Amino acid sequence: MQPLLSSQQEVLVDPTAFRRRRPNPGDLVVAQHPQRPDLRLIKWVVYVEHDRCFLKGLNPAASTDSRDFGLVTKEQLVGRVLCRFP
Repeated sequence: MQPLLSSQQEVLVDPTAFRRRRPNPGDLVVAQHPQRPDLRLIKWVVYVEHDRCFLKGLNPAASTDSRDFGLVTKEQLVGRVLCRFP
């Protein structure tokens, strides 16, 4: 499976998206890695439970996501991806 983004692609992120609402399943988000705060991840929200999200990548065999590090808090969400650029 192809990765969602190539190394040269950029995304436009709304950092205020989750101030007004909770993340919804299907939202594409940028999040801080829970174990490496300097690392940003782009993942899909699968479900939200008590202001915590289960994040999943498109390629389960090669993706680090909530299956590895658990749920992420709303505070760890940097924002919602609005669009991708080539």
